[in-house]
Amino acid sequence: MTLTGSVEESTESRQPLFQPAFSSATTPARAQTEQPTKRASIGNTNMNRPATRTSFSLQRAKTSLLTPPRSIGPAPSFLQSMKSIIMASWLNVLLVCIPVSWALNFAMKDQHTLVFVFSFLAIIPLAKLLAFATDELSIRVGQTLAGLLNATLGNAVELIVAIIALVQCKLHIVQSSLIGSILSNLLLVLGMCFFAGGLRFSEQGFGAVATQLNSSLLTLSVIAVLLPAAFHMNVTTETDSDEGQDILKVSHGVALVLLFIYASYLFFQLYSHATLYTDDDAKPSTPYPKRGHRGTTIEEPQPDGDLERNKEEEDETPQMSLFTTIALLVIVTVFVAVTAEWLVDSIDGLTSSGAISEEFVGIILLPIVGNAAEHVTAVTVSVKDKLTLSLGVAVGSSIQIALFVIPFIITLGWILGKPLTLLFDPYESITLFLAVLTVNYCVQDGKSNWLEGMILMCLYVILCVTFWYYPGSDPSGLLNTCT
Repeated sequence: MTLTGSVEESTESRQPLFQPAFSSATTPARAQTEQPTKRASIGNTNMNRPATRTSFSLQRAKTSLLTPPRSIGPAPSFLQSMKSIIMASWLNVLLVCIPVSWALNFAMKDQHTLVFVFSFLAIIPLAKLLAFATDELSIRVGQTLAGLLNATLGNAVELIVAIIALVQCKLHIVQSSLIGSILSNLLLVLGMCFFAGGLRFSEQGFGAVATQLNSSLLTLSVIAVLLPAAFHMNVTTETDSDEGQDILKVSHGVALVLLFIYASYLFFQLYSHATLYTDDDAKPSTPYPKRGHRGTTIEEPQPDGDLERNKEEEDETPQMSLFTTIALLVIVTVFVAVTAEWLVDSIDGLTSSGAISEEFVGIILLPIVGNAAEHVTAVTVSVKDKLTLSLGVAVGSSIQIALFVIPFIITLGWILGKPLTLLFDPYESITLFLAVLTVNYCVQDGKSNWLEGMILMCLYVILCVTFWYYPGSDPSGLLNTCT
């Protein structure tokens, strides 16, 4: 639809404030004759007029924070809320692993493999319930606050696991798990979205402008990780006798800058340029043509846009009451924290036998715990031709980890006196750089297909194979000094 056409629709629905619909000298027939000319002139005028954005105001900020975009239906009863929780996902069958993991931790502490496996399986449904409660809470607030809630609680599991490992001085686990979360989201989750959507559509389109901006933010995070490594490689004990402490101070300063960038990114995404993160500018998807009996192509009917808009304007029906939603958030967070502590405690015993390395546990296994629920959501919506939403889950989660979780953990370690730096393992830094570079090439045209998804997934499998044999290293020598 052209701009003139959109202006015509808006002009039909309202009359100018400075002129009546029909003057005394103008008949309805004449008005109908002159109306297209007026519409054309209005359309041409608006095409030459620069777009304006409303200025910031407290009232607008209050509306975007607290006013839901759609009216909320009646809250369900307590029994209906409990039924919604039980039927939220098929992953809830794994909730039986919670008491099993706790019992194993108290009764069989020396069985580290069993404790790790059942704690690992127990956190997966808890992460899904946490996302479910977050979505229920988000529909009751404005779009800005909803986005902030999703950004904060979306990586709550990774944040909790990282904090517990930080307190226990398992700094290498902290670094590898955070890098692994970014790799898992960018390669495995995004690759599965491209592949699953490509099985149904020949090509899928998404918002290229927002995606390229997110790629720039990811590139910035990679630079923040590579610069301390370059600092370490070009400094010797002769030029800097206190290299470790200098890298620690550099990491603290860079972490504060990254947190500021993340706050600016939230304001940009949720408030000033929120329209960039919708499907409006996405390229249309191309379905596979269906062949008739004689080789003729049968075109599938396109969905009715007006019908979909009417569906979007319907009332939002909550699945839980507000009290049940908040209670579920608190209870699930406590369960995640306790179960994650058993999980982290069992890592040393699991890796002491040498059958599996600490590097593989941190960079491959632990990210699956927090990202499993996001994997299911992203792949499901990509099959429904909502690839922009899938990118928001995969790439957006990677940005949250790179620009918020990592600098927050660095700052928290600074407060607690833990020598956690941005000097990651060199091999981890290189793999992160290659992953971001590959994703940038795949999303630069604003379209995807199943082969691009296969490329990303195969790259992740290659990384899994290499990290299975990679022992890991501590280039700064500070991680082992934690007490």
